[in-house]
Amino acid sequence: MFDSIVTLCLLIGLELVLGVDNILVISILVGRLAEQKREFARVLGLGVALMARLLVLLLFLALAGLQNRWIFNLTPRDLLLLSGGLFLLWKAVTEIHHTVELKEETMVRQGPSALGKVVFQIVLMDIVFSIDSVITAVGLTNQVWVIISAVIISFVAILIVSRPVGNFIIHHPALKILALSFLITIGVTLFMEGLHQHVPKAYIYLPMGFALFVELLQMRHGRNIDRR
Repeated sequence: MFDSIVTLCLLIGLELVLGVDNILVISILVGRLAEQKREFARVLGLGVALMARLLVLLLFLALAGLQNRWIFNLTPRDLLLLSGGLFLLWKAVTEIHHTVELKEETMVRQGPSALGKVVFQIVLMDIVFSIDSVITAVGLTNQVWVIISAVIISFVAILIVSRPVGNFIIHHPALKILALSFLITIGVTLFMEGLHQHVPKAYIYLPMGFALFVELLQMRHGRNIDRR
């Protein structure tokens, strides 16, 4: 029982670390909607994504793999990572263009079609981001209740954190551009992983963390100047 609890804590930590990418994506996607619809889209998207992630987990356990070669010596996991990386690159570059060219207001869409599109994109990217964590979780333990508990607990944490983080990013254009730049890096990394080119996560998160720290210092400096 003690080993199961330790494994559960380890998996929760893993899910939360990997969830940073998810929070950035969700923040950018819901920012395209009218303000009164953002919270509903965030909750609905994460809720559906949770169901999709559990489904991916159960399918993975049932099929015991995703390692069969399909085309060009690529597995289903590789194809998911490649498509997810390309989508993330396209989305990040498009959003940077909209932000820099001040097209934000004209791009906010109304209606159920826009909401459905955002929810679909949240679910799609969550599935892509969940592949590695699912594979790692299955490698760490064969106890399904431990894995499912870790997914649900981390989902609740991300749901709580995603709103304040998302609002903070949306109201600070410089941080939004920085976050989108992070997504470009993550998109390239996913694409390279799909081609079996492993990129150490430290090479990604350390520069990202340093860039964020510098930007926060710059924001603090700007606020101090405004007060004078």
